[in-house]
Amino acid sequence: MALHRLAMLMAFAPLLLFSSVERASTAPPVRLEAEALTGDADVTVAGQVAAASQATVQRDDRVYPFYMPMQGLRPPAVIMRVRCDASRAAGREVFDRPSAAALEGRIEGGYEFVYEAYDGAGRPCIYPFAPSMPQIVGQTNGTQYIFRSSVPGVQVTFRTNDAWATINPRLFELGPQRIHFEMRDIALDFPGAGEAKGAVHLEVLDVTRPGLITAVIRRSSIFGGKNAIFVPGGETMVLIEDSIIRGNVGDSVDQEHGTYINGTLVTHVRNSTWYGQKGWIDVASGHQLKDKAYLRVYENVTVANLPGATVPSAMPLVDISAFGFTWSNNLQLKRIPPAQDVRDSLVDLRTEIVYGAPDHYPWNIMVDPGWRMPANPLGALDQVYLSVFQNTLVDSFRSEPHVFRLNMQGLGVEPGTPTVVGNEQTTRAQQRMVSLAFNTRGTLRRAYSNEGWTYVDPVLPPDMLWVKDRDAFIRHALGLIGR
Repeated sequence: MALHRLAMLMAFAPLLLFSSVERASTAPPVRLEAEALTGDADVTVAGQVAAASQATVQRDDRVYPFYMPMQGLRPPAVIMRVRCDASRAAGREVFDRPSAAALEGRIEGGYEFVYEAYDGAGRPCIYPFAPSMPQIVGQTNGTQYIFRSSVPGVQVTFRTNDAWATINPRLFELGPQRIHFEMRDIALDFPGAGEAKGAVHLEVLDVTRPGLITAVIRRSSIFGGKNAIFVPGGETMVLIEDSIIRGNVGDSVDQEHGTYINGTLVTHVRNSTWYGQKGWIDVASGHQLKDKAYLRVYENVTVANLPGATVPSAMPLVDISAFGFTWSNNLQLKRIPPAQDVRDSLVDLRTEIVYGAPDHYPWNIMVDPGWRMPANPLGALDQVYLSVFQNTLVDSFRSEPHVFRLNMQGLGVEPGTPTVVGNEQTTRAQQRMVSLAFNTRGTLRRAYSNEGWTYVDPVLPPDMLWVKDRDAFIRHALGLIGR
C-alpha cells in the first residue's frame, strides 16, 4: 500500500528544478522578475496537463517576483557555515570556525546558516537534529534570516523525533520594519513534532504598514508540526517554489493543516505539491492547503489527499478566502477515497470568517447597501473580488459534483469575533465577488456549485482580458490596496 501511494504521488508531483553551482553570499544584487504568463497550457483529451513553460525554466535564486521589493535589505551580518560529519557526530551544529561559539546564541544584524551539503562519503547530509534558532537582538530593520544548503539543488535533511522541532525565527513588535526570511534546499523530517506550531513557523509579528515581511521557500521538503507551514496574519508576502509539503503531525486534526496561512498579503506558489494532511476516521479533518492571503497565485500546483501519518482527509483539498483575489494556472487536484463521508468541494472559497486586516481589502467584504452587481458582471471584473482558475485538472476516485464553491458574503460579524453572520440571508445581487473557470478537465460533473456569480469558459470583453494575464492580475490586486 505504501508503494502504491508513493507511485501515485510521484506520478502527480511537479518537476523539481536544480542547479549545481554554489552561489556565494556576496552574489550580485537581486533582480525582480518580469515574466509574462497567460493561461495557455495545453490539456489533452486524455486529461494529462502538459507542463507550462515556466516549469522548465532554470531559476536564479537572486530573482524574486516583480511585486516583492527586495531593495534596501542588508546582507546578513553573520554567516555560519555548518560542517556535516562533525555535526552528525556531535548531535548539534558544529561550525567551521571556533569563534562561532562566542555568539552564544545571540545574533544582531541578520544571519545566514549554510549547511554543508555532503557528508564524507559524498551523500547528501542528514543532520540528526533540528536547526538551532539564535536569539535575534539589536536593530532589525532590513535584516535577513537565511537557511540554505551549501550546494543549490542538493537538499540537506534535518531529521528528529523532537516534539518541538521547528524552524521558527521569532521577532515581535516590529512596527514599520522590513524583514526577509529564506529557506533553500532544506528538507525537514519531523515526525514527532506534534507540539510545534509549524515545522516552519514564521513567528514574525506586529509589522505595520509600510513595513513588510517576505518569506521565500525554494526547493524544499517539509513534514511535521501541528501545521507543516504556519504563517500568522500580517503584512507578509510568501513565495514557495519547487517544493513538496508532505503533511503535518498534530493531534487537533480538525484545526491543523498541511499549510495554514492566515490573513496575509500574498501567497505565490509555483511548481509545488501538497499532500499528507493528518486526517482521522471519526473527526472532521483539516485541509492540505488553507490559505487566507489577500492575493493568491498558484502556478503548476498539485494538491492531493494522499495520506501521511494516518488516513486520507475528506475535507476540501484547498481552503481559501473568497475575500480578495486568486489567480491559478495548471492546478492539479487528486482525491482518493477518505475514511469519512467526502465533502463535495475540492476548492472552497469561503466567507464564514474574516482573517485579514481591514486595510488589506479595498472594498467592504460584507454586503454593502451602496453596491449592486452590474447587469453584466463580466464587464465589471475590475470592480469585484475575483478568482480565476485556468487549466484545472481533477483526478478523483469519483465524478466530483463540482470543483469550486464560491460562498456568499454575509451581513457582518459577531461582536468581538471574526465570525461572519447572515451569509444565508444575502442575495446574489448583493454579492461583490466573481469567479471564472477556464478549461476545467477530469473526473467532474461541473466546475462550480450553484452559489454566487460564477462563469465557465466565458467570452470576456476585450478590456477584461487582463484577468488571464498573471502580472496584470497581480498589479491590479495589489494596486487596489497601495502595495
